[in-house]
Amino acid sequence: MKMNIQFFAGEGKEKDNIKALRENRAEKVEELKLLYATLEAEERAITDDEEKRAETLNDEIKRIDKTIHILEDMKKNIEERGEREDPEIDPDPEKEEEKRAEEEEKAFADYLRGVVTDEHRAANITKTDNGAVIPKTIANKIIKQVYDISPILEKTTKYNVKGDLEIPKNPADSDDITMAYHDEFTELEAKAGKFTTISLKGFLSGVLSLVSNSLINNSQFDIVSFVIDQMAYNVSRFVEKELLIGTDNKIEGLKGVVLTTTAEKATAIKADELIDLQDSIKDAFQTDAIWIMNSKTRTAIRKLKDQNGRYLLQDDVNAPFGKVLLGKPVYCSDNMPELAASATAIYYGDMSGLAVKIAEDLEIAVLREKYMTQHATGIVGWMEMDSKVENEQKIAKMVMAAE
Repeated sequence: MKMNIQFFAGEGKEKDNIKALRENRAEKVEELKLLYATLEAEERAITDDEEKRAETLNDEIKRIDKTIHILEDMKKNIEERGEREDPEIDPDPEKEEEKRAEEEEKAFADYLRGVVTDEHRAANITKTDNGAVIPKTIANKIIKQVYDISPILEKTTKYNVKGDLEIPKNPADSDDITMAYHDEFTELEAKAGKFTTISLKGFLSGVLSLVSNSLINNSQFDIVSFVIDQMAYNVSRFVEKELLIGTDNKIEGLKGVVLTTTAEKATAIKADELIDLQDSIKDAFQTDAIWIMNSKTRTAIRKLKDQNGRYLLQDDVNAPFGKVLLGKPVYCSDNMPELAASATAIYYGDMSGLAVKIAEDLEIAVLREKYMTQHATGIVGWMEMDSKVENEQKIAKMVMAAE
């Protein structure tokens, strides 16, 4: 039987035993002082009853002092050990979550290696006719790494809902809702912005990664981290491509960007054109703006100089991607086209203007038997999403001249 004894004052309705003991001690000391004052004032000897009372008071004071000393030592030891609460009575949610994550990772690794354990059920590994569904812990780590690999997805405005979603769209030429001076007892004239709506649907997409069984069976190899890295990379490559390039009749992504700066040449960019592109975004949306381009486009821009001979593109260790152009971070993606006729070579702006609807969380499954003839194990992932520009004023693009 365990007892949860409270020693600490000032916390909710907990009792303070030490404080009560000190108050009791003070009362007994006052009684001794009163007895002493009485004997002094009456100038007489102490009676038998008074002597017994004095001895009783002294014994009780000593006992209280000893109890207080013991309680204070106990309190100090408990505070130093960080065990103010019985962990079985009040478990730490973070530690419980870490423990569950470790158990699920171990069970997942065992399942990949064909080791049957009782932890599979506890770790939420659900077996189906086509394989086993991986627990949420692993899927969430893959999603987190996808965000790390693709900052574009991380910066978008995300909607985690099922079914079609209608959201307001702010066109590039939208008038803002206005506020003006008005006299009393006159009607306000309503003037709303030219808001329209966009519909975000759900397009199902899948990714398959094959993992060598030789790697899986190597007990020295961290197979869980490998699977997370492999799946995250494959998912991020697909998602980033769809957000930047889009696919006809599927995910539109940044294809819906309206604000456009057209370069004079098909394969070269001028510094003034970069300035025009940046200034096409209102100052209100410049705070979180970034440049997005192909690495070869960045190489071409690195050679551009201002009137004082300084390069426009600067190294900056404090910038998110290590480079800044006209004061804003530069992110390179292999999914962006190189400088070519009529190509959309650069995007600039605040990516929160791009809406992404994820209708179904990433679902990961393990296919152990299907690829046995290849001495491999399949890891398949499914997700349902859509993306469109929801605020045309936040993002602009540079289109190269036609030949």
